[in-house]
Amino acid sequence: MAERSPQSDPFIAWFRGSSPYIHAHRGRTFVISFGGEAVASSGFADLIHDIALLHGLGIRLVLVHGARPQIEQRLQAQGTQLHYINGLRVTDDAALTCVKEAAGTVRVEIEALLSMGLANSPMAGARICAASGNFVTARPIGVRDGVDYCHTGEVRRVDAEAIQQRLNSGAIAIVPPIGYSPTGEVFNLSAADVAASVAIALGADKLISLVEGQGLSDTDGRAITHAIPRQIDTLLAQQGPLAEDLCQHLRGAVSACRSGVKRIHLLERQLDGALLKELFTRDGVGTLITAKPYETTRTAQIDDVGGLLELIEPLEANGTLVRRSRELLETEIDHFTVMERDGMIVACAALYPYPKESMAELACVVVHPDYRDGGRGDRLLEQMEKMAAAQNIHQLFILTTRTAHWFRERGFEAAEIQTLPMQRQALYNYQRNAKVFIKPLTGC
Repeated sequence: MAERSPQSDPFIAWFRGSSPYIHAHRGRTFVISFGGEAVASSGFADLIHDIALLHGLGIRLVLVHGARPQIEQRLQAQGTQLHYINGLRVTDDAALTCVKEAAGTVRVEIEALLSMGLANSPMAGARICAASGNFVTARPIGVRDGVDYCHTGEVRRVDAEAIQQRLNSGAIAIVPPIGYSPTGEVFNLSAADVAASVAIALGADKLISLVEGQGLSDTDGRAITHAIPRQIDTLLAQQGPLAEDLCQHLRGAVSACRSGVKRIHLLERQLDGALLKELFTRDGVGTLITAKPYETTRTAQIDDVGGLLELIEPLEANGTLVRRSRELLETEIDHFTVMERDGMIVACAALYPYPKESMAELACVVVHPDYRDGGRGDRLLEQMEKMAAAQNIHQLFILTTRTAHWFRERGFEAAEIQTLPMQRQALYNYQRNAKVFIKPLTGC
């Protein structure tokens, strides 16, 4: 019986593909924030199972939960409701009592699910200790524009050492949206604010926010997969139709990012398995916020040779590209430009100038099959044209056997071999019989 290729089994392919992330995440500290809506949902047990799996993989976890629906439910039972003024909650004495009750109930529910260990369940064999405490010192918001916000507060300080002690003991730390003052007062806090403050105080590797409703999208409704703080500032300043809950998480994300938290993830809470898909696949399913662009275009370095070989070998195998040995790539590495996404080379191109004729050859233009729908080929071509123009190159030429139409659609025109620089004509492989196309560079 013929052996079945492991690549035909999607589970095996996914599991093997996730291994770099399993290694990378082990021992890291992640702060995960979710609202009381998640706790009240039917899928909360699945979310806790995923969190338990992360813990089992050696990730140090801090959970910051909200309790808004639980608070509102208790207030409605009393015939009152939580008041919001200028987007801020007013927590009077009656509301504070409901806040305490709701936060305690939510914490117990989380601890109960983390304590499960039934056979034939995702928690089978799990031994998870959950630890909470008075980790957050808070102060009152006070009176603003004549409004007394009573027991609504903001984070003053996080006891990072106490949380680290819990994590070092192997526990999952649980932080409620409640803060305490040195005088013994209790304050109602924003879970998003608490999560960002905890992540900053711990120097967490990731802050992950599970948000309600749809995630972050642009004006055309397309999901924003990556952003930097400046772009988030612009979105928040546009006064667009962003939900207040999402705005709070975005403000917390920007604060955390600018305070040294390397990666902030915004995920749609309703998406089943969002945590696992975001953390163990290269492209994830949410919005990643980082201080620097997640995907960059740069000059290749000697350490990129392995990644370049992996990218171009399939096209060399089918005859689209001329074979290049590792030694040749190492020698010519300075000619290459690469697009890198989270440490993976997803596109490349090479530029070989012929200054005497003011011409340059554009070669080895490759985009990884999984990333060909994002306009990367066009951006890479534009970058190479700019580089050529900066070297006083007037014409780009390419030799191709299979991609003529792509280049013709972008301004390249068919030409004869005799139009090439004499040095390049001497190297022309007549057996390969590649077609020549030339593009004049405007402005040169």
